[in-house]
Amino acid sequence: MKHLKDDWIHVCMHTHKLCFLISGHGTKGVFELLSGWRRTRENLPFKDRVADAYSDVMVSYTMTSSLYFIAFGMGASPFTNIEAVKVFCQNMCVSILLNYFYIFSFFGSCLVFAGQLEQNRYHSIFCCKIPSAEYLDRKPVWFQTMMNDGHHHTSHHETNPYQHHFIQHFLREHYNEWITNIYVKPFVVILYLIYASFSFMGCLQINDGANIINLLASESPSVSYALIQQKYFSNYSPVIGFYIYEPLEYWNGTVQEDLKTLSQGFNTVSWIEQYYQYLRVGNISATNKSDFISILQSSFLKRPEFQHFKNDIIFSKAGDENNIIASRLYLVARTSENTQREAVELLEKLRPLSLIQSIKFIVFNPTFVFMDHYGLSVTMPVLISGFGILLVLILTFFLVIHPLGNFWLILSVTSIELGVLGLMTLWNVDMDCISILCLIYTLNFAIDHCAPLLYTFVLATEHTRTQCIKNSLQEHGTAILQNVSSFLIGLVPLLFVPSNLTFTLFKCLLLAGSCTLLHCFVILPVFLTFFPPSKKHHKKKKRAKRKEREEIECIEIQENPDHVTAV
Repeated sequence: MKHLKDDWIHVCMHTHKLCFLISGHGTKGVFELLSGWRRTRENLPFKDRVADAYSDVMVSYTMTSSLYFIAFGMGASPFTNIEAVKVFCQNMCVSILLNYFYIFSFFGSCLVFAGQLEQNRYHSIFCCKIPSAEYLDRKPVWFQTMMNDGHHHTSHHETNPYQHHFIQHFLREHYNEWITNIYVKPFVVILYLIYASFSFMGCLQINDGANIINLLASESPSVSYALIQQKYFSNYSPVIGFYIYEPLEYWNGTVQEDLKTLSQGFNTVSWIEQYYQYLRVGNISATNKSDFISILQSSFLKRPEFQHFKNDIIFSKAGDENNIIASRLYLVARTSENTQREAVELLEKLRPLSLIQSIKFIVFNPTFVFMDHYGLSVTMPVLISGFGILLVLILTFFLVIHPLGNFWLILSVTSIELGVLGLMTLWNVDMDCISILCLIYTLNFAIDHCAPLLYTFVLATEHTRTQCIKNSLQEHGTAILQNVSSFLIGLVPLLFVPSNLTFTLFKCLLLAGSCTLLHCFVILPVFLTFFPPSKKHHKKKKRAKRKEREEIECIEIQENPDHVTAV
C-alpha cells in the first residue's frame, strides 16, 4: 500500500502540470483556425468558408499533433520505467487526441454556427437580428457598441476583411516595414550573436538535478534543514546504513579483514570495532563462536556505554545455541564541497561491492531514494527525447513540403532548444525530470509555431525574399502572437505555487515561449532575407510564361489576320 501511495503522489506531482503544457498546442489550433476563417471572403457561403479554413489549417495542425503524439507516446511506452513520467505522457497523449478531435468537430461546428449567424446578419452573442444603420444612429453609444457586428457596412463585399484586425493592421503597416528595414537588420544579427553566446555558455554549465531541495516545497522546514546542513556540514556525506543480512563468523580473522576493507575510507559507528577494541583492552580471547557470543551478550552489551548497540544486533536462539543472524553499522565519509556528486559516487561504489563480495550486505540512506529518483528521471527522459527527436526529424524528411523548408525548420528548432537549455542553466535550473520533459515539449512547441511561417515563406511566389517574409508574417503572425501571448499569461499562476518543481516548470515554459516568439518575429524574418531560398527563379518562370503567352498570341495573329481586323 505504501508503494502504491508513493506512486500516486509522484503521479499527482506531475499531472497537475498537464494543463499548462497542453494549452500551448490546443490554443494554437484554435487561433490558427480562427485566422484561417478570417482570411476567407465573407460573401462566400459559410460551408465554403469552413472548407477553406480547414483546408488551410488542418494539414499543418494534423502534422504537429502527430509529432506531439509521437514524442509523448514514446514516454508512455513500456520502455519508460518511471511510473510518474509514464502516466504523465499517457495523459498528454489522451489530451492531444481529445484536443485534436475537439478542434476537428466541436469547434468546427461552432464556426458553422457563427457563419450562419454572420451570413444572416445575426448578432454573434445575443443571436438576434442586427438593426439597420439608420436605427442604430438614433440610439445611444452604448447600444450601438453592444449591437454592432464589428464590421463596416461594406465589409460583406470586401475581398479580405481580415485586414481590419488591429494585430493584422499593426503587422502589415508598422512591424513588417520596421523588421525588414536595412538599418534594423545589423542590430538583429548582433542580438542573435548575444543570444547564441549566452546559450552556448549555459550549455557548458549544465548541472544534474541531484539536489533534494528541488523536490521540496519552498517554505517547508525540510528546506531549512537541507540548507543548514549544506552550509555547515557539507564536508560530510549522509550517514549511510551498512546492513549485514546473513550469519557471519565475526570471530574469524578473514571476516574481520573483509569488514575493514569495505569500511575503508569511512568514519564508522560500529559495534564490531567497539567490541574488538573492548576485547583487546581487556586482553580477552574470543576466537570461537561460543566465547564470542557469550562475552558479547553477558559482558559487552551490559556495560552502560555500549548498551545502545543492542538495537544493532539481531540474535536468534536455536536450542541452547545463540546466533547473530543480522547486524548493522554506520558509515560517514568526508567529502568536498560537491557533496551530492560525491554521495552519488559513494553509492555507485558500494552497491556493486554488495554483489561481488562474500559478505551479503546492503547500504541505504533516505537521500539515496531521491538520488535514484533523479538518476532515473534524467536518464530515461534523455533517451526518450533523443529517440523522439530522431524520429521527428525522419518524419519531417518523409513529409517533405520543401527541402529548404525542412532545413530551416531543423535549424530553428535546434536554435530554440539550445537557447532554452543554455538560458535555463544560467537561471539556476538543474537537469531534473521537469526540465527534461519541458525540453521535449519545447521541441514540439517550436515546430508548432515555426513550421507554418517557414513553409509559407519557402512556397511563396513573390519576387523578393522581403516581400515573402512580409506575407508570411501577415498570414501567420497574428495567430502566433495570440497563442504565445495567451500561453505566457497562463503561466502567471505558477508563480504563486510554493513549490520548487513548479517554479522550475514556470522558468522552462517561460523560456520556451519567449525563445519561440523571438525566433518567429525577430530572428527568422531577418535571416530569411539573407540566405536561401532565392526567389529569382520565380521571376524567370513568370517571364518565361509571359514570353510563351506572347508567342502564342503572335502565332494566332499570323494564322488569322482577319480576326485582328475584326477586333
